[in-house]
Amino acid sequence: MRRRPAHPRTAREPRDCDKFVAVRAVYASAFDTEEPLNALVVGERPEPVAPVGWTTVAVRAASLNHHDLWTLRGVGIGADQLPMILGCDAAGIDTATGDAVIVHSVIGGRHWTGDETEDPERSLLSERHQGAFAERVIVPARNVLPKPAELSFAEAGCLSTAWLTAYRMLFVRSGLRPGQTVLVQGASGGVASACIALGRAAGFRVWATARSESKQDAARRLGAHQAFPSGARLPDRVDAVLETVGAATWSHSLKALRPGGRVVLAGATSGQMPPAELNRIFYRQLSVVGSTMGTRAEFAQLIQFLRDSGVRPTIDRTLPLEQARDGFAAMAAGDLIGKIVFTV
Repeated sequence: MRRRPAHPRTAREPRDCDKFVAVRAVYASAFDTEEPLNALVVGERPEPVAPVGWTTVAVRAASLNHHDLWTLRGVGIGADQLPMILGCDAAGIDTATGDAVIVHSVIGGRHWTGDETEDPERSLLSERHQGAFAERVIVPARNVLPKPAELSFAEAGCLSTAWLTAYRMLFVRSGLRPGQTVLVQGASGGVASACIALGRAAGFRVWATARSESKQDAARRLGAHQAFPSGARLPDRVDAVLETVGAATWSHSLKALRPGGRVVLAGATSGQMPPAELNRIFYRQLSVVGSTMGTRAEFAQLIQFLRDSGVRPTIDRTLPLEQARDGFAAMAAGDLIGKIVFTV
């Protein structure tokens, strides 16, 4: 595959003759499957204009997700949609009301009234609509929720993707009850770290796996009762596994389950083509359940859970928007525990 040339880290300053107001933004200018950071630009884009029924949020904080790296590789987006501002999660000020808000990044169809995650027309910010790594982002007015005073903008900016995904996995899709055992694979990522913290606060016995001793220690600090090397034999079988890693941990996830247990699958960052092991699934009567993001109602429940429990997102580092490339590089290298936040 021919390598696309790297793009400059910063676009030009706007000229007096420009017909648009520029905002600082982090965006994909092209696709590069091998070196995704080559497609990343930190520069300027036209300020978005909210249509009827939408609102403009002045972004204070936005957090990085693996989704953003996939976009730079061309996954889930076409070349005709470029340039695309990246970023799914944001917290800031609703310019129409002056209120502090959190953005719900699942954008549904205008006429859909059910579970937003089941809407066939749904998308995330940075797929069909410009994303949140900018000074301004526009979203449907129904997609903003009040930011409670107890949460900082940086904490609130972590919630919409990773933490909402974790909440739905645990409390909607897993079937777990307090006292049961859940295994979280790949403990250092955004979704996994949220699963650990939420599961511990909810009264589950939480086990986690991680590749290094330092990340196993981090999992215990996040709230895991025990942490093990990836693929390790566990002391006992578990009631559910929360799986976001994919091919690298899939076989271990199935082997870790008790008969009748359940894998909740919400990602496949290491690849999506492992052996299915169908014999193991039917013989032990295992369930494999998919889970995607969460609804606005579940987002409100997550926010209330954080207020009541005192649980807060683990933030690995906070960077100004202009240093976004450093955050992307850290995520690509797996050099993080929790969330990377960009401030505006």
